[in-house]
Order: sequence, then C-alpha cells, then structure tokens
Amino acid sequence: MTRVIICDTCAAAGEAPQGEAFAQDLRQRVGDDVSVETTSCMNQCDTPISLALREEGKDIYLFHSVDPAQDLDATLALIELYRVLQGGTIEDARPAGRLRHCLTARVPR
Repeated sequence: MTRVIICDTCAAAGEAPQGEAFAQDLRQRVGDDVSVETTSCMNQCDTPISLALREEGKDIYLFHSVDPAQDLDATLALIELYRVLQGGTIEDARPAGRLRHCLTARVPR
C-alpha cells in the first residue's frame, strides 16, 4: 500500500497549520490502496508543508513547500505516479508539475 505522510504541524509564518485539512482533501480523492496519514514535524519547518511517499520495495521521497491551495492536483498526480512505479524510482517527475522541484530527499530502497 502506498503511504502518503503529511506534516500536521507545518505552517507558514503567522498562519495556522494546514496539514490535517490537506490530508482530508487527499483522502477524499485517492483510492483504497493509498493511505493518507499525518505526523508531527518532519524537520522542514522553514518550507511548509512537508509530504513523504513510502511503499515497500520503492524509494522513499520527501517533498517540501507543498501548497494545499495550489498543489492539490499536482499532489494527486505525484501520488499516482508513485503508486504505479515499476522500478521503485521515479524516472520522470514531469506529471507532478511544480512539485518535481520541491524534492528534498530520496532514500533508496
């Protein structure tokens, strides 16, 4: 199962955290084979919101600066791209739009 993990404490200066609401939006739009979870602090506080993708046998990806207001469709595209990976590594991230430039880390399987 693909796991999407979103920081629920990330917030831009002067704003309330948006991670839980973003997670709820995603949960309503992904399939049963995707688990959308939240966690507290992914150590990217200067670039909210953080999002990680994990699945057995695949590389782990960590993204920063995900904006729920503008990146919902790009996040859904990224999740689908990751979900259907055959080799465990994203080779072409163009379907993820702006988010392909927000990659912080890739942890090899």
